[in-house]
Amino acid sequence: MVQGPMLLVILAAAILFIVLMISKFRVHAFLALLLSAFLVGLTAGMEPVKVIAAVAKGFGGTAEKIGIVIIAGTIIGVMLERSGAAFTMAETVLKLVGEKRPALAMSIIGYIVSVPVFCDSGFVILSSLNKSLGKRTGVSMATMAVALSTGLYATHTLVPPTPGPIAAANALHADLGMVILMGFLVAIPIAAAGYFWATKYASKFEIEDTTGETYEELISHFDKLPGVFASFAPIVVPILLIACKSFANFPSLPLGKGALKATFDFAGEPMVALLIGVALCLFLVPKLNEEVLSGWVGKGITDSASIIMITAAGGSLGALLAATKIGDYLGQSLAQFNLGLFLPFIIAVALKTAQGSSTVALITTSTIVYPLLDSLGLGGPMGAVLATMAIGCGSMVVSHANDSYFWVVSQFSGMNVSVAYKCQTMATLIQGLVGITVVWLLYLVLM
Repeated sequence: MVQGPMLLVILAAAILFIVLMISKFRVHAFLALLLSAFLVGLTAGMEPVKVIAAVAKGFGGTAEKIGIVIIAGTIIGVMLERSGAAFTMAETVLKLVGEKRPALAMSIIGYIVSVPVFCDSGFVILSSLNKSLGKRTGVSMATMAVALSTGLYATHTLVPPTPGPIAAANALHADLGMVILMGFLVAIPIAAAGYFWATKYASKFEIEDTTGETYEELISHFDKLPGVFASFAPIVVPILLIACKSFANFPSLPLGKGALKATFDFAGEPMVALLIGVALCLFLVPKLNEEVLSGWVGKGITDSASIIMITAAGGSLGALLAATKIGDYLGQSLAQFNLGLFLPFIIAVALKTAQGSSTVALITTSTIVYPLLDSLGLGGPMGAVLATMAIGCGSMVVSHANDSYFWVVSQFSGMNVSVAYKCQTMATLIQGLVGITVVWLLYLVLM
């Protein structure tokens, strides 16, 4: 087995390999991560048979833990979109903040919708609504687009059950309930920073009006929109159940050891909580038919498949990094620099900027960082949660031309590339920097 500084060379080569495969040669992230796992094991001198075993164990173990969670979360997202529940949530927020502040409304709507829905999909779902509101209120389309995109982005990388944060929390062995709670808190100033950028800077740019339908015409596509409680329940109830399980398992055992704790231990298990969320989605439609029970569910399963495979391949890479002791050596080498919380952030920034995918940056960085937590001063339950937050903030920086979200935002809002770099890319840079600042302040208080 290779030892010493050569291990760092192998790690650097693996990261470079992932970046080049995805960004330059357009290889799917699943293959890039899986091949990098083999690359790490074989170049480190592991027996080929043991490399295969480690790859299989890492892949299967990761899929076992979060496969159903990701599927259930994706199904919820599809059902919220197709039932019109997303529009009900939008109308509810609009009533709360007032139609005179449409950009703030869309930022808040994005913050909520992106919890179960990928930010790319969320922007597409809400794009027509965003345009029609901007047109009706006379607010710049650049402002509306950036307000929505940054609201979506804030929770996309920080709050489970979005697959990226779930995968990172799993890899770092962080308590999922605490990650959800901390993610919501950290995402608030991040979304606020995006909203400020949208209203103070993006508003200077004029974008040609490409609105197709009015707000009233959009709503008319649905025979009857779901009620407010039914619309929010598939998101809120699972999150509350997961949070209750975390509360019940505090060291002081606030709910005791009896039936109540056992109930929350079961219902608050992420797999069960998200499946309860799927069940609650069934109340969003007036009639259950084949389209809902097979078509919508099938769409969610199909959409989730790629994410599960990428996440599991990241698990394979993590297993090889552990087996070759690369993480241990890297931790010893970096401990002298006292980078602490900023190392996970920097690694995630580098990966996100280089290859474009926030989810891949979250998965890859978390597998690299997990063995380093103690040496970075992030040992213990809260350290793992804060490390997850730091990686999430790093995976925001920056959304540019190699990121599908950059093109979704620019194309659906009518921005040209130059304006998109000034408005969208700079907004994601500001969000990431604000985020890591907030996480660092939390670290000073909590650790």
